[in-house]
Amino acid sequence: MNAVLHTRLVRARTALAAALFVVIGLASAAHARAPEGDFADLAEKLLPAVVNISTTQTVQARGGLPEGLPQFPPGSPFEDFFKDFFDRQQRGEGNRPPRQVSSLGSGFIVDARGYVVTNNHVIAEADQVRVILHDNTELEAKVVGRDPEVDIAVLKVEMKNGRQLTAVSWGDSDKIRVGEWTLAIGNPFGLGGTVTAGIVSARGRDINAGRYDDFLQTDASINKGNSGGPLFDKAGNVIGVNTAIFSQSGGSIGIGFAVPANLARPVVQQLIEFGRTKRGWLGVQIQSVTDEMTEALGLSQARGALVAKVVPGGPAQKAGIDSGDVIVGFDGKPIATTNALTRSVAETPVGKTVNVEIVRKGKKQTVKATLGELEAALASAKAENGQKADANRAKPGRNETELADLGLRVAPLSKELRQKHDIKDDVKGVVVTDVDPEGPAAKRDVRVGDVIIEMAQSEVRNPDDAVEMLKALKDAKRKVALLQIQRSGEPRFVPVPLKS
Repeated sequence: MNAVLHTRLVRARTALAAALFVVIGLASAAHARAPEGDFADLAEKLLPAVVNISTTQTVQARGGLPEGLPQFPPGSPFEDFFKDFFDRQQRGEGNRPPRQVSSLGSGFIVDARGYVVTNNHVIAEADQVRVILHDNTELEAKVVGRDPEVDIAVLKVEMKNGRQLTAVSWGDSDKIRVGEWTLAIGNPFGLGGTVTAGIVSARGRDINAGRYDDFLQTDASINKGNSGGPLFDKAGNVIGVNTAIFSQSGGSIGIGFAVPANLARPVVQQLIEFGRTKRGWLGVQIQSVTDEMTEALGLSQARGALVAKVVPGGPAQKAGIDSGDVIVGFDGKPIATTNALTRSVAETPVGKTVNVEIVRKGKKQTVKATLGELEAALASAKAENGQKADANRAKPGRNETELADLGLRVAPLSKELRQKHDIKDDVKGVVVTDVDPEGPAAKRDVRVGDVIIEMAQSEVRNPDDAVEMLKALKDAKRKVALLQIQRSGEPRFVPVPLKS
């Protein structure tokens, strides 16, 4: 054996030994990390309580122009193509029959009476929802209530022949620690009854999903179809509802997010009891405290929630809380961030009187506030804003015509209107005198002062023409009115959906 060959053999043996050492080391490390026993007994116990969710949605074929299509002025080389495309869209798409679209998700039984928890986005647009049990029994499900804010929904199924459902219990997600083992069970890619294990990777994640973001992060494999399924702790209690993943490929890369049980549980209870949520409401607008603010606010560090505005007549005002106060404690809990206050208030029962710790001009004090209901306050504010908007909208003038299907008013081009909106004498059509801010025309950026020259490729000479053209479009079951408008001397086409 020559020296070169001997050297290569020595290197090969060394590499093999190193590789075996690494493999043995990894195996030892994995064994050291593994929980006592395995997950087999736990999975066997929990699988019957986890269900697959199958939804069906009827999708209507949509006619008209797709949003975002470029607008071309008359005389453009693309004008004929543009009109031809629009006509084909109206003739073709509008005549296509509705089609059925199915999707899959996961859920879990929280009450043996038949209450099932899942994500709101799993069933949000569904016409029909079916729950498939672990033994493949299929049951029609009724939607009891939904909460888009936390992305939670509750379903109800009825068992026949006296069969009993297996339910699971909620755990305390506030006590779960980073590094603890978790078990996820769900319906990834429609495979059903799939068990994966991992650890809690992080707590309190804000992924910009909503105002109550406080997700648990786990590296247990979560994929498409796992949404709505449970995340268990080692004792088999639900500590989270699997909701989202971070992935550039669409598959699991070990970054999954679950709504914590302590956030989901009260929502589920309210949906079962009331069919909707009833969150606590303090009546303040808040913002974060920055390092630059601490000295001016009399704080030793940047913490708490700074009150920017107090809602008149709300619980905070009645409690004596004022703009400029910093809320640092709520109902016995320290408040470090605005998210912490938002979540704490929302989780507190309506009507409960709580202690609120505030810092005012450097001095800490405690006030008592009796919480109102957030949903009721929002509904009241919406109604009030609507009344103000209606009051601010002037009634149609003598020469104005309401085009309700477009959400605007028009008038003949008078001398006064031409001067007011700087419209040249050779421009023909009708001028827009008012736009409903919530109407379809506003959403297509039609503005007061625009001149409608054509509608559905026909000349508009006066408001009566516009009314007749809209009626013809509605009778033909068209969903979009193609307007040609002129603004600042420049013509453009605008597809405006018609109110259904």
